[in-house]
Amino acid sequence: MDLECSRDGLMCEQYRMDSGNKRDMTLIHGYFGDTQLLSDELAKQLWMVLQRSLVTVRRDPTLLVSVVRIIEREEKIDRRILDRKKQTGFVPPGRPKNWKEKMFAILERTVTTRIEGTQADTRESDKMWLVRHLEIIRKYVLDDLIIAKNLMVQCFPPHYEIFKNLLSMYHQALSTRMQDLASEDLEANEIVSLLTWVLNTYTSTEMMGNVELAPEVEVSALEPLLSSSVVSELLDTYMSTLTSNIIAWLRKALETDKKDWSKETEPEADQDGYYQTTLPAIVFQMFEQNLQVAAQISEDLKTKVLVLCLQQMNSFLSRYKDEAQLYKEEHLRNRQHPHCYVQYMIAIINNCQTFKESIVSLKRKYLKTEAEEGPCLSQPSMDGILDAIAKEGCSSLLEEVFLDLEQHLNELMTKKWLLGSNAVDIICVTVEDYFNDFAKIKKPYKKRMTAEAHRRVVVEYLRAVMQKRISFRSADERKEGAEKMVREAEQLRFLFRKLASGFDEDADGHCDTIVAVAEVIKLTDPSLLYLEVSTLVSKYPDIRDDHIGALLAVRGDASRDMKQTIMETLEQGPMQANPNYVPIFKEIVVPSLNVAKLLK
Repeated sequence: MDLECSRDGLMCEQYRMDSGNKRDMTLIHGYFGDTQLLSDELAKQLWMVLQRSLVTVRRDPTLLVSVVRIIEREEKIDRRILDRKKQTGFVPPGRPKNWKEKMFAILERTVTTRIEGTQADTRESDKMWLVRHLEIIRKYVLDDLIIAKNLMVQCFPPHYEIFKNLLSMYHQALSTRMQDLASEDLEANEIVSLLTWVLNTYTSTEMMGNVELAPEVEVSALEPLLSSSVVSELLDTYMSTLTSNIIAWLRKALETDKKDWSKETEPEADQDGYYQTTLPAIVFQMFEQNLQVAAQISEDLKTKVLVLCLQQMNSFLSRYKDEAQLYKEEHLRNRQHPHCYVQYMIAIINNCQTFKESIVSLKRKYLKTEAEEGPCLSQPSMDGILDAIAKEGCSSLLEEVFLDLEQHLNELMTKKWLLGSNAVDIICVTVEDYFNDFAKIKKPYKKRMTAEAHRRVVVEYLRAVMQKRISFRSADERKEGAEKMVREAEQLRFLFRKLASGFDEDADGHCDTIVAVAEVIKLTDPSLLYLEVSTLVSKYPDIRDDHIGALLAVRGDASRDMKQTIMETLEQGPMQANPNYVPIFKEIVVPSLNVAKLLK
């Protein structure tokens, strides 16, 4: 400073006396030539201290104070010289030094280098490279700012606003670093890590919202680290990748489940003893994980991911339905294979109930209000597919039952049956045996299945009547046949009451139909036949002319005139059906003997 002061004084004097004398000015400048080198050397020392200011302020704060004092002194000389310039027009060489400005530039470069230097790993060396990188940045920045607030502020004059400036530098350096990371070809999980950090961690108590930085750091006043357009672009990329991943995961989950269907061992059961496969658990665990991840970023993304999961679930269930159908068709080609077909079909049916419950629970957990549930989240279509899968599954299991019952059903209402066949005994035993397996079906489906089995056994029994396999030749035969029908109706009633216990199911209605038909057959006075048939038709309005014709043919004693009268009277007006009546005769086809033939 002494040398500079002497040099600047002489040069100023020379300038005032003879401003045009370049030679003398050069002579003075040359004489003091090493002064500038000393100044540069001093600056270098200052910058080194400032680059390590966060360490220096803890170890030797007086050194940092000295540096700041030197800079502040040089700033004063700069201001004095610039004031003198207005009067004399002279500025000494190397002035203004602007060391305060350079100091902030050095600090800014130091901050940038510190942020960039925290990336220790690459994706190739460590899959968690970004998580580590962001965590190191978080820790460094928080520690640095706490030191700056508590220690560095004391080493600088208030008008330097050192903490405010450092905060701005860190924010800018972080913003630049985050933009660089966002422009890389990030994987889905890395996008999540980056956005979670940028949108949440940065302003949380773990970082800028830390109590030790208050009140100087106002989180609400901080600009976003990434622009909304960059965030949107990242979210679009994430959603696109997630869509592909979910489709692939669901396909793989279904393929794995399908392999299990051919196993020689039974599927596992839940705690209530119902057969199941792991498919619903795997699918919803995957959805759950992705929703938890999305929830870390924002409510909006969470809703978008939920919509995506449920949309893909819809497509997935359609594939599940097709695969269950193929499974059934493959089994029908060879009923010995797969070995545990019935058990796995039960598991598929039960999975439908689990899927339904899981969808409800997922929406309850991740939708704040019902109002959030737009048309894209509505469940009826999924419930419809699941009900269809379960219904198809139950039908295919009943198909198994009725394939085994076929020969015994064919025995009903034949000569052999009248002479003492035990076909209904075998039917009851077979149905009960199958329903012991069906006990592993969840309640809503088992209830429907029991009701359908009941209805179908009765329909098959009535079909046997309508096929006119027997024509009774006497009142005794009619009485014997009708009483056997009533006894067998009771047997069936007892069986289905037992199977439906606990379901609040009306197990009597269907079997009453067999009894009502038996009453027409049993009637001894032919003159009352019209009345009995009218009663039957009023009870069962879906009964048709051909059914009445077949029934009269089975009786074997109705005269041509009587048949004609009964038919004509019944044709005069259809009966009013009970609104709760479930048609039972509707699907029974009478063999193609037309009514005219029956009347002969």
